[in-house]
Amino acid sequence: MENKDEIRQIRELGAAGLRGIHCLTIIGQIEGHQLLAEDAKTTKYEHILPMLAAIEESEEIGGLLILLNTMGGDVEAGLAIAELIAGMSKPSCSLVLGGGHSIGVPLAVAARRSFIAPSAAMTIHPVRLNGIVIGVPQTYNYFARIQERIVRFVTTHSRCTREEYLRLMTNTDELANDVGSVIYGEEAVEKGLIDSLGTLSDALNWLHGEISGA
Repeated sequence: MENKDEIRQIRELGAAGLRGIHCLTIIGQIEGHQLLAEDAKTTKYEHILPMLAAIEESEEIGGLLILLNTMGGDVEAGLAIAELIAGMSKPSCSLVLGGGHSIGVPLAVAARRSFIAPSAAMTIHPVRLNGIVIGVPQTYNYFARIQERIVRFVTTHSRCTREEYLRLMTNTDELANDVGSVIYGEEAVEKGLIDSLGTLSDALNWLHGEISGA
């Protein structure tokens, strides 16, 4: 029965238990208050939030491993997940694989320790909103306040300075017809966004060390 439950968790929630460590995958697009198309791969925040609370309370789980390969998604849903991860007392470790784009950046730095694969990429850009945008000062103020929440979270939970993060966010020389930056594994570490280059074994070794030393 336990094996069937674990298979169901992997299929439906992208989660698995690994010798005292809970493995959580955040993939595709982070779905918020609006449902996305059925053919889109999504991570649903209403699944992740209670799961994180259960991990924090579990006596069998000693640490959390987060595998990230996301294109971004809903800003408030992503920040909600990131805040819960950052507020956990148990050791948490993130590993960026493929990509940790847009709101995936706060999710990567929310963990106590962050790793990135050498080939992985992270896209940093200003906040975007879908739908009708009313061109009034209140709208621009709203954009600025959302963006400030992201900047503050990232710079609080990483070694990247506010000035450097804003420079990456507003870069006009790198993306065609867009504003922002794409940085890769080693560069993400150099700029202080991510703690270390690493692989799965590096992340697991760090977690096991933290759990055994707790």
